[in-house]
Amino acid sequence: MASKSFSEEDLSCPVCYEIFKDPLVLSCSHSVCKVCLQKFWESKESRECPVCRRRSSKQEPPLNLVLKNLCESFSVEKIQRSSAGSEVLCSQHGEKLKLFCLEDQQLVCLVCRDSAKHRNHRFQPVDEAAVEFKENLKMKLKPLQETLKIFKDVKLTWNQTAEKIQIQTQHTERRIKEEFQKLHQFLHDEEAARIAALREEEEQKSQMMTEKMEKMSREISSLSDTVRAIEEEMGAEDVSFLQNYRTTITRTQCRLEHPERLSGALIHVEKHLENLKFTVWEKMQEIIHYTPVTLNPITAHPQLVLSEDLTSVRLSDERQKLPDNPERFNNTTSVLGSEGFNSGTHCWDVDVGENTRWVLGVMTESAEIKGAVYRKSGIWYMCYYDGKYYAGSTPKPATLLSVNRKLQKIRVMLDWDGGKLSFSDAVNNTHLHTHTHTFTERVFPYFSTVCELSPLRILPVKVRVSVEHQS
Repeated sequence: MASKSFSEEDLSCPVCYEIFKDPLVLSCSHSVCKVCLQKFWESKESRECPVCRRRSSKQEPPLNLVLKNLCESFSVEKIQRSSAGSEVLCSQHGEKLKLFCLEDQQLVCLVCRDSAKHRNHRFQPVDEAAVEFKENLKMKLKPLQETLKIFKDVKLTWNQTAEKIQIQTQHTERRIKEEFQKLHQFLHDEEAARIAALREEEEQKSQMMTEKMEKMSREISSLSDTVRAIEEEMGAEDVSFLQNYRTTITRTQCRLEHPERLSGALIHVEKHLENLKFTVWEKMQEIIHYTPVTLNPITAHPQLVLSEDLTSVRLSDERQKLPDNPERFNNTTSVLGSEGFNSGTHCWDVDVGENTRWVLGVMTESAEIKGAVYRKSGIWYMCYYDGKYYAGSTPKPATLLSVNRKLQKIRVMLDWDGGKLSFSDAVNNTHLHTHTHTFTERVFPYFSTVCELSPLRILPVKVRVSVEHQS
């Protein structure tokens, strides 16, 4: 090949001293790597040759295609020579490396085997040793491959989690904007109504003032005419004055009622501004609902669909693509409340409606969420399936309850300090069952359903605004 007549020095760039990469030929006939030339020109801020300093007449010198091909051929031959020279020859004796020394863990030739260096060592033919050591390496590689698979699976889960974070953020932002839009609209309507009431009062009182002022103007005009006529008579000749005196004196007997002081004429500012924020806040109860318990979506089984306001849950026939995060149920179609309790008394009502299979109760913070949760301890519950009602605590079997009617709303009451979890009919406040247990850790409201017909819905409670007078 043509490259055999060249040395590595002949094919080296004068700037980086490496084999040329994309050599460009300058007008002075010197060649330089494209990258090297660009960096050199940038540092010098002038287009001159790095070798002879002659200024280049071209801003983009052409590629030296012949030199490029020579360099590529030279590099390929160099690799081939290096590979062929170290393939199976002993560096000391120039013999083929046919054996593998088991003690020194290295390839040897037949001369090496008989040398003092390898005396009393054990050897294997290269092919046999390769098979045996490959098998050994295969066994050691297996745990690494398994670990690699675990890492890849976890990375995939993390990728899904990262995508879910973006979706959650967008969804939550949309819901926040929708809720604030409702508040904005309420405040806007309330502002408009109050301003309209103010304008109406202004119009009424302005109309009243206009009418009274018009009447006053007419009376002033009439009185002015009378005064002017009397003044004219007083200025007349004596005979004329006396002749008209009787008529003139009659005019002075005109009696007009004095203008009354207007009561309530001004705008009742206090009516429009008194406790404005409080009264608007009080009226806001009409559009605001408070639910004592809301659902935590990161705990929901992938087949459960939560409502936008996180107050109801239903079963779907399709499994959603959700990250299998540690907080999520993966075996039981369940979901937890968003807030846990470790003190006090708490109560929430659940509309079970026509749901044919449901479970309500509480679950401890340390209870295992993954797998079959009813085989492990940590849940106190009441449930309904096959037309019957049961109560129990895991992992013990449930107890049948004596309920002879279809329940529509269940009240769950937790007395954490008193160690009681009670269930009752929220419609008529009839007691159904009470669990007694000394709670020692935080518990979360627990909900589960396997019915697609009707959701479980946590009912809102009435909000009251009260005023307390400080003594």
